Amino acid sequence: MRAILLSTVFVLSASAAMAADAAVTEIQLPDMPMGQVTYPGGKTLTLNRGIGSAAFRDPKDPAGVVWTVTDRGPNLDCDGIEELTGLGIDTLCAGDDKAKNFPQPDFTITIQKIETGADNTAKVTETISLKTASGKPVGGLPFSAEGFKTEAAYDVNGKLLPVDVNGFDTETLARLPDGSFLIGEEYGPSLVEVAADGTVTKRHVPAGLETALKNDEVEVVGTLPAIMAKRYLNRGIENVAVSPDGATIYVLMQSPLANPDSDAYKKSANTRLWKIDRASGKVLGEYVYVMDDPTSFRADNKKEPQKQNAVRMSEMVFLGNDKLLVLERIGKTSKFYAVDLASATPLDASFDDSATAPSLEQLSAAELGAKGIKPLAKTLLLDSDDVEGLPKKVEGVAVMGPNEMIVFNDSDFGIEGDGNKALRVTFKEPVLQ
Repeated sequence: MRAILLSTVFVLSASAAMAADAAVTEIQLPDMPMGQVTYPGGKTLTLNRGIGSAAFRDPKDPAGVVWTVTDRGPNLDCDGIEELTGLGIDTLCAGDDKAKNFPQPDFTITIQKIETGADNTAKVTETISLKTASGKPVGGLPFSAEGFKTEAAYDVNGKLLPVDVNGFDTETLARLPDGSFLIGEEYGPSLVEVAADGTVTKRHVPAGLETALKNDEVEVVGTLPAIMAKRYLNRGIENVAVSPDGATIYVLMQSPLANPDSDAYKKSANTRLWKIDRASGKVLGEYVYVMDDPTSFRADNKKEPQKQNAVRMSEMVFLGNDKLLVLERIGKTSKFYAVDLASATPLDASFDDSATAPSLEQLSAAELGAKGIKPLAKTLLLDSDDVEGLPKKVEGVAVMGPNEMIVFNDSDFGIEGDGNKALRVTFKEPVLQ
């Protein structure tokens, strides 16, 4: 494959240093077809296994090995579904524009072990299917809980699908020192412990939700901060990083919380990051990550100005003690930031109280400063608007070494014709440490 060499001076935030030059090379992934689904209106979707919702490099593995995870499976937004299926929202989603249509509702979430070679080819050498203790496959249909908003799910014929208390929308992945996995998912939102063979052993949910999600298949514990339950629909735990010894977990929400309401979520740039002791579940620190102005994502603003809630965090990787790599993006533009907790102000526990007014999400940058809250320091390492070859909707990032990372796109299972893509990004300087 042709390498695209770059010598670009990047525009950085005030706290950033000069970003490094980088070379981008495509990695040839194998085809992973999932067959075709035909809707009653006559339109057919050709699906592929979308593997790029998250990626992780285990330093104990041989060179070139990366672990990835699928998300909840093929699904279509009911809002605008007619363009893809030929049938309208009333027929396929009972008129619910917040619902999802699942063309393969029996889909099982899988983890992939991918080996990449020096010749920039890749092969899947292991596939691990998620399952409960009894062996029941774990898929992506949403659950239902009183007083907690989730999405309704419909099949290709517009029939309402049954809810699944153990359904996950998997979006982030880390491999622990014992070979097991820790997965973040958006429905609960939850942190899910998964054994090396794919068995889901424990689900950590926001305190207060453990009763609603209790079941005989998976242990459910309310160990996460209760305020996490205020995640906006489909904007839950998208980012998890773990220290190499497995002792410390970093959790970053995809977007600001709907705290106290959806209006706060839509306007806010303040996203929460927690540092957690894995053994005890104790929160060691909570910090505010301030997202970039949406107009700074240049490729996404070519047709129309983007709003603040279009920005989201889609991946996080441990770089060193309290140092993280964070992927901040909209749809086409992806920004890769090095983030340091050292100079940030830990949030007061009062911000985890939903009665606190104004909430963290309602504070402006000036108001944060007036309260003595210093957000996480961000150093821009790479902006996809300044390089050629990076795909849209990057969601998986694996740091292979101080100078190299591999990024994966979320193909959405090929619903709109996109295929899986992986790109090797090599920096001139060792910025990933």
